[in-house]
Amino acid sequence: MRKNELLEVTFKLALLIIAYSEELEKAGKYVIARQIMRSGTSIGANSRESQGAESRADFIHKLKIAYKEAQETEYWLLLCQESQTYPNPDEDLVSHLKSSLKLIGKIISTSKKSK
Repeated sequence: MRKNELLEVTFKLALLIIAYSEELEKAGKYVIARQIMRSGTSIGANSRESQGAESRADFIHKLKIAYKEAQETEYWLLLCQESQTYPNPDEDLVSHLKSSLKLIGKIISTSKKSK
């Protein structure tokens, strides 16, 4: 079976998101924890859904949704980093998110060019 880097990176990211969301909930930061959980786990879900796309356009569309969710997650994490009352996200989490953004962006760009 061939390795799928996109699915591996976004799955690992989702696991890190879950752990950080749980940390936020323990700190009583429920609203942001839920926002991060929704957008952060949606990245992997949409990436995985793209693998069963019905067409190239559908594939690109699903990855664009994943990219938007990654951008939203980046926003929430930045808020947590800048807030003095929130636990900082782990560097591994931030690194995985940035890797996911780059990878998804590259796949979208390459897919558009190979029409």
